[in-house]
Amino acid sequence: MAQPKIAIVHDWLTNLGGAERVVFALHEAFPDAPIYTSVYEHDKLLDTHTKGLDIRTTWLQKLPRPLRKLHKFFPILRVKAFRDLDLSEFDIIISSSSAESKQVRKSRPDQVHICYCHTPIRYYWNGYEQYKKDPGFGTLNWLIRLAMPIMIPPLRRADFAAAQAVDVFIANSSEVQKRIKKYYKKPSTIIHPPIEVDRFTAHSQPLKRRTYYLAHGRQVPYKRIDLAVKACSALDLPLVVSGGGPDHARLKSIAGPTVTFEHFPTDARVNELFGSAKGYIFPAEEDFGIVMAEALSAGTPVIAYGKGGAQDIVNNGEAGIVFTQQTPNSLIAALHIFEKQTFQPAAMQRIAKRFHKTLFIQKIRKIVNDNS
Repeated sequence: MAQPKIAIVHDWLTNLGGAERVVFALHEAFPDAPIYTSVYEHDKLLDTHTKGLDIRTTWLQKLPRPLRKLHKFFPILRVKAFRDLDLSEFDIIISSSSAESKQVRKSRPDQVHICYCHTPIRYYWNGYEQYKKDPGFGTLNWLIRLAMPIMIPPLRRADFAAAQAVDVFIANSSEVQKRIKKYYKKPSTIIHPPIEVDRFTAHSQPLKRRTYYLAHGRQVPYKRIDLAVKACSALDLPLVVSGGGPDHARLKSIAGPTVTFEHFPTDARVNELFGSAKGYIFPAEEDFGIVMAEALSAGTPVIAYGKGGAQDIVNNGEAGIVFTQQTPNSLIAALHIFEKQTFQPAAMQRIAKRFHKTLFIQKIRKIVNDNS
């Protein structure tokens, strides 16, 4: 029996995050599959991740680079760009979607569209009000706020219609599974994102002797890194904040003397920070929160806000401590509890193996085989 021809479609390839790691794992599962995307910034993704990959872009890639870098302003254009893709040669289309990639169209009745859904589009559905308060475009926020009530309703309808044409939904967490059911009225299967467990090494020093907490990731308002900064400042606990983003200056302005910043550290340095931290603080409500599983892979327990994807990763008292309100006081109370607990790095790493990349690949291949 001939193997099906497979195409992978992703929203955009402009930086390396959890969704992009999913795409590269999908390609490991199906190495002959080309990767289609709206725009591609090679210098942000380095050859270590993209060397040898067959990456094909939409017509948005032909825009002048200054406009192309503003692609997130143009969801209507992305809808059209993905709809314009000719995927008629493929038997199975796997879209990796938190935005418009699921807009790709089947051209044959025997084609199958499998959507790995990172989340229904946040700014259309569950995150609309939050994005309207702070769209994350800095000085242009006022313009986005004015445009959202006009632009979002038709885009929401188009997103819902695209979801109805998907044959199989895969949710990256139980939280996203609930959203797919609520907003798209569709069932889904949960397959957690892949973790490169072997990438991280726990420090030989026992957790009790480690000195600092870590908050790592994109510094944008909804990540709520400010809670970690405020709580550790109030308790005079050492905190390293690594990463960068538009919230960086504000976070520095509210930080106490025990808080230090590492702006856009290298991958090697990030691995070192994870492996040597006393605990990883994750104050966001995230779709999955792959970085929590990465912390566990490094043998580091997590202090997490107990909503969203954290519910699939952090069992309270086992993989770390959960706090129940997105407030500094709730996090402070959790840190007091954490300081009295004993966690073993080896136990954290065993928990992380539930998210091993090989398991992800096995499960994805089974879904494809079942639908071929």
